[in-house]
Amino acid sequence: MRRIWAIAMLLSRMVKIEHSIFALPFAYLGMLWAEGGWPGFRVFGFLTLAMVAVRSFAMAMNRVLDLRFDAINPRTKDRPLVTGDLTVAQTLVFITLCAIVFTVACWGMNTLCLILAPVALLWSALYSLTKRVTHLCHFFLGSVLGLAPLAGWFAVTPHLALAPILLVLGVTLWVAGFDILYACQDEAFDRKVGLHSLPARLGVPTALALSTFAHAMAGIFFLLAGWAAGAGCIFAGVASVAAVVLLWEHRLISPADMSRVNFAFFTMNGFVAVFVFVGAVVDRLLA
Repeated sequence: MRRIWAIAMLLSRMVKIEHSIFALPFAYLGMLWAEGGWPGFRVFGFLTLAMVAVRSFAMAMNRVLDLRFDAINPRTKDRPLVTGDLTVAQTLVFITLCAIVFTVACWGMNTLCLILAPVALLWSALYSLTKRVTHLCHFFLGSVLGLAPLAGWFAVTPHLALAPILLVLGVTLWVAGFDILYACQDEAFDRKVGLHSLPARLGVPTALALSTFAHAMAGIFFLLAGWAAGAGCIFAGVASVAAVVLLWEHRLISPADMSRVNFAFFTMNGFVAVFVFVGAVVDRLLA
């Protein structure tokens, strides 16, 4: 039993389970806007389970597919698969379990979510491979997390609307922007081993400028999504503050100083996701 617990802790560390905070608030936002309020514990529970499972699936797939690169990258040399604390076989079992849990959770929501489950799994698994073929891989990753608000919307209703589409675009650009920031750490390594990224292709200064532009556009799409969903002034104010925070994080990083990239990447972007969702809830309650 102790061994199983130790493996579970290593798997949790490998997939950084705490970073589910990036996608979950936007999935809940899609759910909230689709329902026009609280949809009940059944939808909320299955949606939460599905989002955590598919994110864990995607992260574990990324670790397996990138293992040969992680093993020679100084920044990733302490990852459990690289050190041997976890085996590929154990990780593949975990990946399979995550896929099963995700599919069952989709079945628990509705038929449309069940039908789309294989597509979501395939899409979320492809990110690591896009780094082999395109410098726009950051936007592909953005589109993976961009499915979160769509998942929340479809968990409630099969009918698509403008609000979730705009939110998908906002999340896609938001994630792409901070993934470009994160990739700046590996500019030299990616270029050396032939992996694709905007920092490796264009250099860190240009990549940082593109990241700033992506975050500016993300802020605009969040505001437009709120307008399309009929959200009020409270959400508009919160989304505006979130946009300012996104732009401010770029003042923490420069081509000459990347020491605060983890604070900008993890702490500030986690705050943005939660802040936008809480703003939407408060806006709905006081409407």
